[in-house]
Amino acid sequence: MDTSILSSLGEREFSNGDFYSGEVKGLLPHGKGKYSWSDGTVYDGDWDQGKISGKGKLLWSSGAKYEGDFSGGYLHGIGTMTSTDESVYSGAWRMNVRHGLGRKEYCNSDLYDGSWKEGSQEGRGSYSWTNGNRYIGNWKKGRMCGRGVMRWANGDLFDGFWLNGSRHGSGVYKFADGSLYFGTWSRGLKDGKGIFYPAGSKHPSLKKWCRSLEYDDTGKFVLSRSSSSMDVDELRSLSNVTRSLSTKTSASGTSGRMSDLRDFTSKSARSLGSAGQSEGQDKNRIAYEREYMQGVLIKESVITSSFDRSLKMRPPSTLTKQVSARTFLTFLTGEHNYHLMLNLQLGIRYTVGKITPVPRRDVRGSDFGKKARTVMFFPRDGSNFTPPHKSIDFSWKDYCPMVFRNLREMFKLDAAEYMMSICGDDGLTEICSPGKSGSIFYLSHDDRFVIKTLKQSELKVLLKMLPRYYKHVGDHENTLITKFFGVHRITLKWGKKVRFVVMGNMFCTELKIHRRYDLKGSSHGRFTEKIKIQEKTTLKDLDLAYEFHMDKLLREALFKQIYLDCAFLESLQIIDYSLLLGLHFRAPGQLNDILEPPNAISDQESVSSVDFGVTQELSIPPKGLLLVTHEPNSVSTAPGPHIRGSTLRAFSVGEQEVDLILPGTARLRVQLGVNMPAQAHHKLDEDKEESATIELFEVYDVVVYMGIIDILQEYNTKKKVEHKCKSLQYDPMTISVTEPTIYSKRFVNFLHKVFPEEM
Repeated sequence: MDTSILSSLGEREFSNGDFYSGEVKGLLPHGKGKYSWSDGTVYDGDWDQGKISGKGKLLWSSGAKYEGDFSGGYLHGIGTMTSTDESVYSGAWRMNVRHGLGRKEYCNSDLYDGSWKEGSQEGRGSYSWTNGNRYIGNWKKGRMCGRGVMRWANGDLFDGFWLNGSRHGSGVYKFADGSLYFGTWSRGLKDGKGIFYPAGSKHPSLKKWCRSLEYDDTGKFVLSRSSSSMDVDELRSLSNVTRSLSTKTSASGTSGRMSDLRDFTSKSARSLGSAGQSEGQDKNRIAYEREYMQGVLIKESVITSSFDRSLKMRPPSTLTKQVSARTFLTFLTGEHNYHLMLNLQLGIRYTVGKITPVPRRDVRGSDFGKKARTVMFFPRDGSNFTPPHKSIDFSWKDYCPMVFRNLREMFKLDAAEYMMSICGDDGLTEICSPGKSGSIFYLSHDDRFVIKTLKQSELKVLLKMLPRYYKHVGDHENTLITKFFGVHRITLKWGKKVRFVVMGNMFCTELKIHRRYDLKGSSHGRFTEKIKIQEKTTLKDLDLAYEFHMDKLLREALFKQIYLDCAFLESLQIIDYSLLLGLHFRAPGQLNDILEPPNAISDQESVSSVDFGVTQELSIPPKGLLLVTHEPNSVSTAPGPHIRGSTLRAFSVGEQEVDLILPGTARLRVQLGVNMPAQAHHKLDEDKEESATIELFEVYDVVVYMGIIDILQEYNTKKKVEHKCKSLQYDPMTISVTEPTIYSKRFVNFLHKVFPEEM
């Protein structure tokens, strides 16, 4: 401040035209005072050593005004801001931005009341539109995100998960007439399996169903030992399929409104009646199991509800079996499991932090040996080398740290991102094992990494093969074999040893994975009981009802790498590996008229008054997938946890490197095992009994994700004995365990049938 002009005690006029009147301390405003800027802005309130601090009123020349707390010259504390557009915010402030609990009434009379963070709605909050719609739930960066309830003015209600303003994840939609749909959504569209209960039919208690679910912040179901949980598959398991539905859907059949589901249901009910159903059948017991792809209905089955008043909510029997089936590390439940996850995060943070500053060098033979490991004790109270923590005392062993440091760099993985993904505040999520090994699996909060417990025998195989694995992945950047990022061991204070391997998640993608398959090429026992199949169940060889047709060059690149990877595993005498296959289905293009419009809110500052009940005219392009010439600036080229190889070339685009366009969704870089387009042809088995579920289409556009997993089983003496014994009972070519050469050949031959060559 220029204090060259001093008119009187407590009043000062400055050379730039500003004026102050009030208490001073020395030459600075201090206490009560009023300051007028030359542009017309006026502040009247408390001062502290020349800075606005305390309570006061600030009126800008534009007409905006604020009354409340200040600190150090900032709007900081509790106050009310009236903007020039007449919107009013009352609540908490931090450093001039809305932060904390607050209430804002917009100029169009919309109202938000809840939590704010750095100027945007974030946390729990309620938003009311002038048209009568209201949302109560979680927000992130100004958009509905997480668990929330939307009630429309017409009486419809959705209780479930949201992402960026659209329904995304699990939820239940209740229509004004009382009908219900339990299912999953993706970007505002139904995507996956669900059950529809017509108005008046018996259904699970909506309140109990919502309360019994345990969710994480992405809408996934999380198994909790303290609460029962029920999902769509559990609802299905409590019902009986009555007969197949002979309903055909045409492109001009219905509109895109959610209410049209009820019209479709009534038509289905009429068809049942005409097919000879008893006229005295209790209509209140009919429900419909459905499967959608991007808002398009592709399957429907009629089921009869078996709920009665005496039935209580209970945990799914399938989940109970999955937990009780674990024989390895069954003690890792409750607090022990929590401590284990915390210990794992502490150890990895220590490992990465210690090895990263070391100058990079080529690996040597000694980096693979028995002495190539570091050990550190982590006492609860901390030490000169370790921080204090809230877990129990444990010892940490890191195997071959220099090798895995180089592997992470070879896979173009940033050390800081790796550490934050696994060791961040969001923690790890335990997921159920799809196999029989009894291993425990953890998933990082961003889905990039899978952490799996290892048996001692598996650890020995991994360390034994590590030198050759290091060379193989270095020579073949397109390898489909699992990426390993680190191997560690935790010794708990009572002497129990738990071994871990950190791997890349092959299904880390923004697209929904509709089907998962574990393919070995064998047939004995390679099917899944229907009663055990849930939406995220990993299916087996005999469950695969599709064959996949690819572009000529994409298929050639795929099998070239499969041959190389299988030869590598065969040379190591490895068996029991499998191809993990994930499928993202695209909605059939001929059903553009029954696509549901996504509900989204995009304006972060003022959530627009969107009428979610309004039908929008949307259409699906005639082809769900489109290959175009690769443009590095148009797609993400950052390496992912399972992505490292080069961009693939396609014959259909003049043998150019290609990107995959999913109209209305994304543009993706095509790499081996990642974002690979194909057509899935449904195989019809005439020998099978009539299915209770109708498959409405025979050909789908799909995006394929794949990789070779479970590569840590040697063909040792135990496996040789197992092969001999099973060969006496079953056809040796049908059983999984066999010698490596035969296993590799059978595996490749089976994949040739899965991905047939175009004739």
